[in-house]
Amino acid sequence: MSGVSISFDGRGRERDHRLQAERQRQPQPPRGLGRTLILALGTFAVGTDAFVLAGFLPDVATSLHTSTASAGQAVTVFAAAYAIASPVVATLTARFPRRVLLVAALAVLAAANAASALAPNLPLLLASRVLAAAGAAGYTPTAGAVSAALVRPEMRGRALSVVVGGLTVATALGVPLGDAVGSVMGWRAALWLVAGLCLGTAIAAAALMPKLPGSAPVPLSARLAALRRPGVATVLPLTVLGMAAAYTVYAYAIPALHALGISHGATAWILAAYGVGAIAGNLAAGVAADRLGPTRVLAAGYAVMAVSLAALALLAGTGVHAPVLVTLLAVAWGASTWCQTPPQQHRLFSAAPAEAPLLMALNASAIYVGLGIGTASGGLLVGSGAAWMFTVAAIVACVALGWLGVTRRWSTLAG
Repeated sequence: MSGVSISFDGRGRERDHRLQAERQRQPQPPRGLGRTLILALGTFAVGTDAFVLAGFLPDVATSLHTSTASAGQAVTVFAAAYAIASPVVATLTARFPRRVLLVAALAVLAAANAASALAPNLPLLLASRVLAAAGAAGYTPTAGAVSAALVRPEMRGRALSVVVGGLTVATALGVPLGDAVGSVMGWRAALWLVAGLCLGTAIAAAALMPKLPGSAPVPLSARLAALRRPGVATVLPLTVLGMAAAYTVYAYAIPALHALGISHGATAWILAAYGVGAIAGNLAAGVAADRLGPTRVLAAGYAVMAVSLAALALLAGTGVHAPVLVTLLAVAWGASTWCQTPPQQHRLFSAAPAEAPLLMALNASAIYVGLGIGTASGGLLVGSGAAWMFTVAAIVACVALGWLGVTRRWSTLAG
């Protein structure tokens, strides 16, 4: 009996060792939201990087001996480069392990912001912004995919909202903080701060993110073929129009706010009010799209955007100084800007559920196309005054509302 018992124990220990080795070879089981906070910190850095220069364009222009409109090209170039790079980078880096790609993208962002902080002239600043856009295009979509893989299936929606929330919080906090730092230490110090944030997040990601494999590459032609779908062809232009309306003035918010009678020291508070509106609009739109349908939410958002921008145009044109009213209108402007994305994603998912990840990436490109067009338009109008910038932005918001009404009849999308 004793010999049999020893033999059985030996086989049991051997089986346990095999099972333990097998478990070690398998990926770690999904956990809670803890590590998604690291990813959100990275998207916060990306969002701050995308818009921080808008907080001190006049100072950038003075430092680089150029005009404010020319300095605004730094925002336009970043947006255009991101829109172009997003599908290209996703295609080229599909096989890369996810942790390697996250760390590499953040390292590129850190280096690009350091280069921007050191730029002695406008051409080199623009070149560094292109590099930053490439890093952002590599990081943001990857962070969303990794966040879904890190958690249990029932928590994936919350994980994605945490990561996307980093971009929205950047609008609420990152840009005003950049403006505040820039007013005290200069715009170069603010860029060094962003570079340090990117580097610190890269180190944290390298230490704490698990090993996740890449995926099979999807040819760029296959990615772009989705644009031929009728539903997609009507939704993405609306994203471009809506973001163009929202960002015609945003990159030139500082001179525009000065024209509205807002002092230099108070501009950070107005930008913070815009950011609070952005967070509220983003959260409310997601809930409302489920309950009321995405089209109703978009219609309300574009109407609010058109009214708030028209009111700001009226204040700028008449020379009336009403800081409290400007603050409230900034909240409405921010809410209507960032309420667009959840219902637009909802419509795209309804158009082609099987291709949802690809369509989300294309929508991200459309966002930056609109942002770039809006910023470029603002650069052409900034010399004509804030009233003209706000007026044109309000008109484009009305065009977006009209496009929504017409294309609703063309498509069979939900809402």
